[in-house]
Amino acid sequence: MTETTSETEAAPGPRTDEPPSLTRLAFHGPLSEARARRLVERLTRTNPATVLDIGCGWGELMLRVLAAAPGAKGVGIDIKGEDLARGRRSAEARGLAQRAEFVEESALGTSRGPADLVLCVGASQALSTAPTPQHTTEALRALRRLVTDGGRVLLGEGFWERTPSPAELSGMWPQATATDHHDLATLLDLAVEAGFRPEWTETASLDEWEEFESAYQADAEIWLAEHPDHPRAAETRERLDRHRAQWMSYRGVLNLAYLTLVPAR
Repeated sequence: MTETTSETEAAPGPRTDEPPSLTRLAFHGPLSEARARRLVERLTRTNPATVLDIGCGWGELMLRVLAAAPGAKGVGIDIKGEDLARGRRSAEARGLAQRAEFVEESALGTSRGPADLVLCVGASQALSTAPTPQHTTEALRALRRLVTDGGRVLLGEGFWERTPSPAELSGMWPQATATDHHDLATLLDLAVEAGFRPEWTETASLDEWEEFESAYQADAEIWLAEHPDHPRAAETRERLDRHRAQWMSYRGVLNLAYLTLVPAR
């Protein structure tokens, strides 16, 4: 779950020869417009001059931060060139191209920091090669290194609302186990151990998840309904049905925490 751009700005145009993808999303994750506004307001109170977005996707949140902090410059890192190209188009459309850089490279061991504000939303796996959930500990240590003293980190990290049942796990991603995520209390403890104090703790609502998951599938669902005999219809149907079944298995069980973290000196 990484961020996206708004569907009205620089989104790819619809196509009829193949299933469209991700044009209905505001963010690539369960993040509402209202929460995004609050996050941007909080994260720009310290007047960051430099912003680093780990696993940026097309960097929607970073671009909103830059718009709210006119003196700031941002760098978004991701390994998906198509998403980065979309971010560049969006930055150009908003007049932010001179202050927003999108770089196609791995974030593992990156030397791009330290920055005054580091965004890592649904992308902590980009900072570690450790298996889940141990990667979270390593990612938090990396984030402490990447943020300036007096700066802020926004970490968007998955956690279990409750321990999933065997039946629920069997319907999630392949080889899903109850140890794939921490609970929220453990996640906060790990952040403190890594050298942070939690300024703000919030979690995605069920409404945000439903909006995200519906928008994630909507374009392809409409395309499939209109093109049932297309050569790619069968594989599209299988993919959509599989993802919907996975969502129904983790709905209300897996959640995403948005932690605003202050580096302890």
